[in-house]
Amino acid sequence: MNFDFRLRQLELDGLTRHRRVVDSPQGTALTIEGKSYLAFSSNDYLGLANHPMLIAAAQWGAATYGVGGAASHLVCGHSTPHEVLEEALAAFVRLPRALYFSTGYMAAVGVIPALVGPGDAVFSDALNHACLIDGIRLSKADVNVYPHLDMATLEESLAQCRSVNKLVVSDAVFSMDGDLAPIPQLLALCERYDAWLLLDDAHGFGVLGEDGRGSLSHFGVSSPRILYMGTLGKAAGVFGAFIAGEPDAIEWLLQRARTYVFTTAAPPMLAIAVTESLQLIEQGGWRRTRLRESIAQLRKGLMDLPWKHLHSNTPIQPLIIGENRAVTELGEALLKRGIWVSTIRPPTVPQGTARLRISLSANHTPKDIAWLVESLRESALQPELAVNI
Repeated sequence: MNFDFRLRQLELDGLTRHRRVVDSPQGTALTIEGKSYLAFSSNDYLGLANHPMLIAAAQWGAATYGVGGAASHLVCGHSTPHEVLEEALAAFVRLPRALYFSTGYMAAVGVIPALVGPGDAVFSDALNHACLIDGIRLSKADVNVYPHLDMATLEESLAQCRSVNKLVVSDAVFSMDGDLAPIPQLLALCERYDAWLLLDDAHGFGVLGEDGRGSLSHFGVSSPRILYMGTLGKAAGVFGAFIAGEPDAIEWLLQRARTYVFTTAAPPMLAIAVTESLQLIEQGGWRRTRLRESIAQLRKGLMDLPWKHLHSNTPIQPLIIGENRAVTELGEALLKRGIWVSTIRPPTVPQGTARLRISLSANHTPKDIAWLVESLRESALQPELAVNI
């Protein structure tokens, strides 16, 4: 393999990615090479990643249970903290049972092949996260990709499908656009055409719904057909993921999801920290109020900029720049002003839609938002950056 050629081609296409080494706890201010930046890049939506109560919980967990899981859950790695967390997660999202995974990616690529296989049918939104896409590919089921949020096309595909087992898969909050799936309509179609519904609520859990219980709570829907997936390294501020649903469905996943069966259990201290986080989420109404205020302030401030701002009522606020190099240059211009915003390019997003993914936290202040808006306005005055989409 000619890696040198391939790497040079990435550079020519404006697709090379670079890691920046953060030398501080996660928060709205991140330190890189000794300099502090106002950060709008993190998924720490509620500002819990460095919360002292979670740090104390993890410290107690490490002192009590050590720092390693040591074995898979089905060998000897399933500890009391894991069991307590699964019961707490199920109660929090108001579903009968939950299963704790090491990461959201592992949950998706393990769960989908455990649910469907050759001869079955999967229906996937075109903008689903990569973990869902990879899980679908691994399942070897027949794949039907419908245009983003296009319920008419989805219904047509379901109506024509003759497979016995059908699974509709969708992000609940789409990670790059910040918009919500029409969950009531998705559920109605699943009920009409005898399909299961798998929802990935990575970016809705902790943020949406009553007391942060997620997108199902936000829409007020419930059904035994739903398998609900949430991640615990974003709004929850810790690490891991879970699947919740009917007891038999969760038991099947425990028996057959390869990424659960054949991986070492997450350290118990993380399960203890997540359990503590659930209480902070439930009691954190002021954090969600603060997020809504920041979203409104930012949206108002971005209204007359030359770039397209996608409609989103979530902490994910995309500003479409278009060309790969243009978004990279804009990101660098913001860094010079002491602001770090993620620049997102293909293949994460479709060609021609490279963007700033502005990510808001409950810990951002009105002054922080104003500074970001002012910096974007200053950048828009530079002819090489002001690309009107």
